[in-house]
Amino acid sequence: MTTNTLNLELLLRAGGVLHLGILIASALVPNVLDWRGELAKLRPLSRQLVWMHGAFIVLVIVAFGVLSLALAGPLADGTPLARGVCGFVAAFWLVRLGVQFFVFDAAPFLNTPLLRVGYHGLTVTFTVLVLVYGWAAVAPAALN
Repeated sequence: MTTNTLNLELLLRAGGVLHLGILIASALVPNVLDWRGELAKLRPLSRQLVWMHGAFIVLVIVAFGVLSLALAGPLADGTPLARGVCGFVAAFWLVRLGVQFFVFDAAPFLNTPLLRVGYHGLTVTFTVLVLVYGWAAVAPAALN
């Protein structure tokens, strides 16, 4: 195992921790956005779909975190499968960043210093995840 692989493995483990940390913010979303009140206006099937989509996104983020922690070595080894998985994770967070910048208008909800810091912290976290997993997908052997 080379120093490059060990460095990338460490970064991927850190990425796993960041994924699990994102779940803390995810747990706050329903309260901050008053999902109970807002979703009560929807028909039951629409309300259930929103909750299920949220649950599936949480499961995907859990999977990214657990895989990164448990299999950082194989993800860092540069095989086509490892590069494909890392590329998918990078693309997932790149799209999420795009949504954050060009679709969501979170300003009305960022009404406390803690929410503003959390929102910007998530932006930084998403960016780091794009960089780490993108690097692992594109040039894993080049990392020093």
